[in-house]
Amino acid sequence: MKIDIDSLKKIAHLARLEFDEDGAVRMTQDMTQILDWVEKLNELDTKDIEPLTTMSSEENVMREDEVGEHLDHEKGLKNAPQRDSDYFRVPKVLE
Repeated sequence: MKIDIDSLKKIAHLARLEFDEDGAVRMTQDMTQILDWVEKLNELDTKDIEPLTTMSSEENVMREDEVGEHLDHEKGLKNAPQRDSDYFRVPKVLE
């Protein structure tokens, strides 16, 4: 399949891309090569191949959630440089 300049302009408009004339020519050649490569993949017999759900065979090891010790206000604010009652006091960021 060959991409022509009109098809490229339509794709570029949809993707909000801009090309100069040289860039458009290079892009049409590159897209044509990509589509030719994808067409080559269609020649393979994939009838007995299951689709991938992930690229990695690793499994995520998750630990069980357990209730543990939590920080109360006093412990959490113990090392705060500045505090205001039960809250951290931080410098104003927005004006």
